[in-house]
Amino acid sequence: MSVFKKFLGQTAVYGLSTIFSRLFNFILTPIYTNAYPEVVYGVFTKMYSYVSLINPILAFGMETTFFRFLNKHEDRKKEVFNNSFWIITFISILFLITGLALNDYLARFTLNGPLSGLADQKRFVQYCVWVLFIDAICVIPFAKIRSDGKPLKYSIIRFTNIGIYVGLNLIFIYIIPYVIEHNLVGSEWLSGWFRPKWIGYVFISNLIASLATFLMLLPQFRDLEIKFDTALFYKMFGYSWPVLVANLSFIVNENLDKILLSKFLPTEIADHEIGIYGAVCKLAIFISIFNTAFRLGAEPFFFSHAKNENAKDTYATILNYFVLALAILFVGLIANIELLKHFIASKYWIGLPAVPFLLFGYVCLGIYMNLSIWYRLSDQTKFGLYISLVGAVFTIIMNIILIPIYSYMGSALISMLAYLMIMVISYVLGQKYYPIPYNLKRMLGYLGASVVLVYLSFYIFKQNIYIGNVLFVLFLGGVYLLEKNNIRKILTTK
Repeated sequence: MSVFKKFLGQTAVYGLSTIFSRLFNFILTPIYTNAYPEVVYGVFTKMYSYVSLINPILAFGMETTFFRFLNKHEDRKKEVFNNSFWIITFISILFLITGLALNDYLARFTLNGPLSGLADQKRFVQYCVWVLFIDAICVIPFAKIRSDGKPLKYSIIRFTNIGIYVGLNLIFIYIIPYVIEHNLVGSEWLSGWFRPKWIGYVFISNLIASLATFLMLLPQFRDLEIKFDTALFYKMFGYSWPVLVANLSFIVNENLDKILLSKFLPTEIADHEIGIYGAVCKLAIFISIFNTAFRLGAEPFFFSHAKNENAKDTYATILNYFVLALAILFVGLIANIELLKHFIASKYWIGLPAVPFLLFGYVCLGIYMNLSIWYRLSDQTKFGLYISLVGAVFTIIMNIILIPIYSYMGSALISMLAYLMIMVISYVLGQKYYPIPYNLKRMLGYLGASVVLVYLSFYIFKQNIYIGNVLFVLFLGGVYLLEKNNIRKILTTK
């Protein structure tokens, strides 16, 4: 079988479950934006920004480290599993104790409104702390399922998680209010405790879904032993902490802007602006989903394929077509922005000009994720640390400068520039320390063409869906003529 067919097969299995799970979750976006005012949706956006910042800290880069050390120490898989799990568990327990003990302080810190909302904010913080704790201790069991080659089990657990989350949201937003309004069976009991349009039910739904996921993962704990290999720990720690910082950079760039918006905009408009920005960010989620799907399949493949003689050529070919896929997605999404915008309520459409910046930022992030394989395979994760620090510092400083002037439009622009910058830095350093023969001219050609077509579609032709799709079809036709023979050759070569 062609190595590329094998790669596509592995990526598709894990990727499709991620895509469908995230798209299933995406149906909540129009529900949320119609059910909640901008200010309330701003609270949701802000709290999940904090969650996204803390999540990689608790995971401590151990997922990537787990895969790397499984391939480096094939005779010590149990020790790698034990170490990875107990490291995350120890950090997560410390976080849980600290988070609950400092609940009042954290609630006041994250509150961006009158103190009358402090009691609710305390509850939101508690829910988020528990969600973070449970999700963190599930990281390595999930990774073990992937390493054991059980994609169906992985998919079932992921689908169940999102199904519970979405289902409970629908119950709280629609079903319970309907029962109460029409005085159906149980309405009297429900009206005694139910709070209409309370955003806290979103966090409760998430917590219940996370608990269900943990229960489904319990069989993975059968191989767990209360042992800890100290010598192996030091090696794993040295590899993982730069990965942690690198992961934090991505999260900082994606989420810190929402937090900074709450700090550097006037209090009376902050949550409103965050709500709009959070809603339009959801329209950029399609490329983010593609990136995540690719990573889930590609990460174990890249590590397992590293010892092959033609590994670098394989990586170069994969990136070439990954860039092409991203360019097609970028053009196609903007061409159909007039359709996509209906996934959020019309009151949020004022934020649509931020979408092209956000989408291209995700394009650059996806390429960076692919490029970063060079320092992971060569055990030079310190470079991931350096690159991420540059990106994080740039993001923080420029957001502080631009938010008071341009609000969320400044954040969208900085997000794109930060991802573009770390992508370029990673390419330059990678070619110096772990050269891979990428077809740079072709990749830049596809990216450049996509940017021009997006500019024409969005700004010149004012999001006209017909002209946008004519441009999109022309782009697809050009790609087909250029690549048809190459793709056929790649898929038939063993």
